Amino acid sequence: MTTAPHTAPIPIPSVEDAVPSRVGVLGGGRMGGGIAHAFLLAGAYVVVVERDTTSADAARERIEASIDASIARGFEGDAAILKQNLTVATSVTAFGACRLVIEAVPESLDLKLEALDTIEQQLPGDAVIASNTSSIPLSQLAEALDRPERFIGLHFFNPVPASSLIEVVVCDSTDPALPELAASWVRALGKTPVTVADAPGFASSRLGVALALEAIRMVEQGVATPADIDLAMELGYRHPTGPLRTTDIVGLDVRLGIAEQLERDLGSNFTPPQLLRDMVAAGKLGRKSGQGFYDWTAKDTSA
Repeated sequence: MTTAPHTAPIPIPSVEDAVPSRVGVLGGGRMGGGIAHAFLLAGAYVVVVERDTTSADAARERIEASIDASIARGFEGDAAILKQNLTVATSVTAFGACRLVIEAVPESLDLKLEALDTIEQQLPGDAVIASNTSSIPLSQLAEALDRPERFIGLHFFNPVPASSLIEVVVCDSTDPALPELAASWVRALGKTPVTVADAPGFASSRLGVALALEAIRMVEQGVATPADIDLAMELGYRHPTGPLRTTDIVGLDVRLGIAEQLERDLGSNFTPPQLLRDMVAAGKLGRKSGQGFYDWTAKDTSA
């Protein structure tokens, strides 16, 4: 890392604040593509960077399909213009003019550290970098940066277009004015911010994974079927989607990775059940693979 240049103070937002005019997203998978989609609909020009041409083409196709779906659901916008406001590249140099870049790479500490260091080298000193991590403490990720005061967590939820919540995660090095600025961006996306301190799993992942792991243990022990466990939570506790269907939507591999991180940070309460490990090893990852606790190839399976 190089010596950090002088950075401008974080601007204090007002109720008129919108999203930054140019936003970057590193990673165009399901989460990164959803984040790009949200900022495009909010009026930003969005740059998505993927690792190679094949992945970039797939990311563009995914994001353009989500734009078309939003228009079909009644979003008042011009699909052609929204698609013109999207650039998909294979080099981080494309981030050069972005005022905000969000990393959305897989949940690996080493991978995220490398990604954040690479992003920072491309940005002006007053740009903001955010991580979409769902479980890794921001204080660990901030170690990759020369300007950690410009760093914050923006934890989006899958599926991004349908989710109304974003966690704004604040670590000790974050500039005191940045959390409210980030919250104003969240509101401009039409979503609700919840501001949390930097702790393993933050609020949502810690609680959501705890519920999901216990539900998986119940399946493992033959307590009830996945459908009945989910129905108990949906009808008994008014959860819109039960923990096992949610796990299928999120991805069993994603759940496993978060659980393993929380086990390291918080202890045995988050030890993944063997059933979860076995299903991931067998390629039963949930909706994205077609099979998890539910059969997602069935025509009547709803998200």
